[in-house]
Amino acid sequence: MQATIESRQAVGLGNVSVLEKVLGPRTTYARLIGALFLIGFLTYGIGFTLVNSVITVPDFVSSIPAVQTTLLIGAFLMLLNTVVDIGKGVLFFPILENHGRRTALVYLAAIVVQVVFLDIGVLFLLMLVPLAQIAADVGASSAAWAPGLGSLLTESNTIAYNVGQATLSFGGIFLCLLLFRTRLIPRVLAGLGVVGYVLHAAGSVSELFGLPLSLFLLIPGALFEIGIAFWLIIKGFNSAAVAKGSVSTVTSDRPAFGETAAPVGVAS
Repeated sequence: MQATIESRQAVGLGNVSVLEKVLGPRTTYARLIGALFLIGFLTYGIGFTLVNSVITVPDFVSSIPAVQTTLLIGAFLMLLNTVVDIGKGVLFFPILENHGRRTALVYLAAIVVQVVFLDIGVLFLLMLVPLAQIAADVGASSAAWAPGLGSLLTESNTIAYNVGQATLSFGGIFLCLLLFRTRLIPRVLAGLGVVGYVLHAAGSVSELFGLPLSLFLLIPGALFEIGIAFWLIIKGFNSAAVAKGSVSTVTSDRPAFGETAAPVGVAS
């Protein structure tokens, strides 16, 4: 019994070194995740703005050869968001896993599905370049079909984007519920994330049914992503919550295999 107590005391002392090893990397992870939230927000936002400046003008297919570089740069920035989002999910995983493995898997899977749909949408946009070239080669009189096909490609991108965002919002709701429960970040911020992702999902689905509501409903979600980015960069995760989840996966109070726990009240 005395040996058992001493071994458990040793484990308790070992927890200190475990915490030191755990909290250091988690601080770096927090800052990287926060930075990736901001980078993703900027890369896709700037890329979408550039692309939108090309495809929203009247008879945009005929004007693409003159602004092709703008379209390609915008599409590249939108594709770059894939690396950013996957990196965010991968870095988040070991932290979330200690508190809820299913939530960690759901969030990572949601990000993967989201970026696949976003990339498919960007591929539709890139198809506008050869479409415009073909239309220019055959002449305006023979390319009456080009504007309709160009509109189909841009609408396909919109559909892919909304499906991807709805999927991300599904994973984001589970993420924020876990953050709220574990207090890894302030509950006010996590609660804003839950509301924001619910509204963002509703807005994305409404767009699929022809209701242009997503622009208004994405505001709370955008505020959450900006807020968590700056919070993680400046403050990081709640160290007590990180330690609680990390230690619970490393140590246990249950007897080791082959060891019989002494009855309560029995002296050694």
